[in-house]
Amino acid sequence: MDHRKWVLPIIVLSQFFCTSLWFAGNGVMSDLVREFDLKNSALGHLTSAVQLGFITGTLIFALLTIADRFSPSKVFFFSALAGALFNLGTINDQNSLASLLIFRFLTGCSLAGIYPVGMKIAADYYQKGLGKSLGYLVGALVVGTAFPHLLKDFSGQLPWRIVLMVTSALAISGGLLMLTLIPDGPFRKPGQQLDPRVLFNVFRNRKFRSAAFGYFGHMWELYAFWAFLPVMLTYYSEINPSVEFNIPFLSFLIIGLGGLACVAGGYISRNLGARRTAFTALFLSCACCILSPLVFHAGSGILLTVFFIFWGQVVIADSPLFSTLVAYHSSPETKGTALTIVNSIGFSITIVSIQVINSIRGIIDPEFIYMILAIGPVFGLFALFDRKQRPEYTLRNE
Repeated sequence: MDHRKWVLPIIVLSQFFCTSLWFAGNGVMSDLVREFDLKNSALGHLTSAVQLGFITGTLIFALLTIADRFSPSKVFFFSALAGALFNLGTINDQNSLASLLIFRFLTGCSLAGIYPVGMKIAADYYQKGLGKSLGYLVGALVVGTAFPHLLKDFSGQLPWRIVLMVTSALAISGGLLMLTLIPDGPFRKPGQQLDPRVLFNVFRNRKFRSAAFGYFGHMWELYAFWAFLPVMLTYYSEINPSVEFNIPFLSFLIIGLGGLACVAGGYISRNLGARRTAFTALFLSCACCILSPLVFHAGSGILLTVFFIFWGQVVIADSPLFSTLVAYHSSPETKGTALTIVNSIGFSITIVSIQVINSIRGIIDPEFIYMILAIGPVFGLFALFDRKQRPEYTLRNE
């Protein structure tokens, strides 16, 4: 029996259920601010708390090489259980801003044992065809990321406490699915002992550095593009009164279609190669950064919509391919730690880029803001370009 036929759907479903703690939680942030009578500034703090928790968690997981020394499925399950409990903690009527920040931070820490560990589990099963497998995995997460925008388009939403209870139940279900149905993969080679030096040793591999640095450049652009998408659509509507956007739905469409691009990129990489496919997507998203002011000045709502939908696909299509390259150029016993530390650094970069864009919003005209994001793709493209690499190198058999 070919276990891979049912392993991937279970991994994708489990990952989607568990990361609902992240994206659905972000969808009720405004409800938390209103319910607990917090200042508007608390919205940003609560959102950042999850990101910082994830970064802290991934750093701890990488330092302790947890995903390599212990069964990834068990790590996934206990992380999902912890995340579900911390998520439920926000329901308490006695919460203050401090306690809410702690619960969201701890939820983010728990996600460190879910997102990168899920990719590690996939890598343990799919040594060949990993790009396609991670394409499905990341694609599902992209749709989940877009989901809160769709929620905002509905006039009648579920009570926020119900949303949190449902997401916690989904997380526990996802953890149980992984624990009971996904044993350690055939390509897993467990690390034998605690060795924090692995954190630095993985970067000694030139091909690993190239993939990791490409991913870092990609992350500089990705989350800032997503975060400011509604802002840019609103700005365009203001300077073009004749254009009427359904901004929540359009934001969902632009981000959500990126999930299909992840899957398509995985299939394309089987012929073109993971590196070349990632390079092409990163080049196209870099071009979008640079051309964005021209599209804003064109004054066509249809052109802008098509442009953003295209950008929303190429900006994310390379993400699973970079993870594929990172996994491919890591030794089997350090693969989990390598994926985790790259995620930790990548998400740290997203906070910096978002803050940079936020700080310059009042200094330059809004239509030029997205040009700043080209810095990341340019860096990533230089990292990926390798004249020593044979032209026929494509990683078709990943």
